[in-house]
Formats: sequence, C-alpha cells, structure tokens
Amino acid sequence: QLQLAESGGGLVQPGGSLRLSCVGSGYSLDYYAIAWFRQAPGKEREGVACISSSGSSITYADSVKGRFIISRDNAKSTAYLQMNSLNRDDTADYYCAADPSRRCTVDMGIYLFDFWGRGAQVTVSS
Repeated sequence: QLQLAESGGGLVQPGGSLRLSCVGSGYSLDYYAIAWFRQAPGKEREGVACISSSGSSITYADSVKGRFIISRDNAKSTAYLQMNSLNRDDTADYYCAADPSRRCTVDMGIYLFDFWGRGAQVTVSS
C-alpha cells in the first residue's frame, strides 16, 4: 500500500520561503497524480496544487498562482511544494495526497485522492 510522508514545515516570516517534501513508499509514485492540500484553523481543506503522474500537467489554486511551484522527482519517489512570498493567510496544515487516475482535474476534489500523508504545519508570522 502506498504511504506518504510530508516534511519541511515550520515557522517562517512574512515574505519568506519554505519548501515542503512528500516522500512516497510502498508503491511507485509515478503511478499517481500528486496534490497538495491545506487546512487553516476553522476552515475546510482546500486544494493548493496538483501535478500529473508524468509531471506534464500542473494545476494551481488562484490564491497561490505565481508564488508556489509544485514539482516531482519520480526517481526519488518525492514531490515538492516550493512556497514563496508567504503571507499570514498561508498559515495552515499542509497535506500531500495521491490519485491513481494519474491526472489532475480543475477542481482538485478531495474525494479523488485515495492516499494521504499526515500533514505538516506551516506558520507564517513575524
């Protein structure tokens, strides 16, 4: 069974950058589209970015376009989320998730993803 594990979260100042990693184990990660979701206190979980299994197609939420970059290295069974120009609205728990369809949809629906990591806390504060 595929397992996912996030790392790289922490505290960062407004305007700063942070890179999250998502490592897959158990199955080959290149069979899955990988997405990043986030959930802020008191809010529902929302899709942030998605990358197809081959890396050829990428989708971003409007709130992070131009600031965040999703990428993957299938040889290392790892996906990444580079987060730049962070602001306090980016504070949330961040999760990576895997979709066996291998493709990304426009809405990044939560129920499309069968496997989830346990989350990484990102706090943006001065």
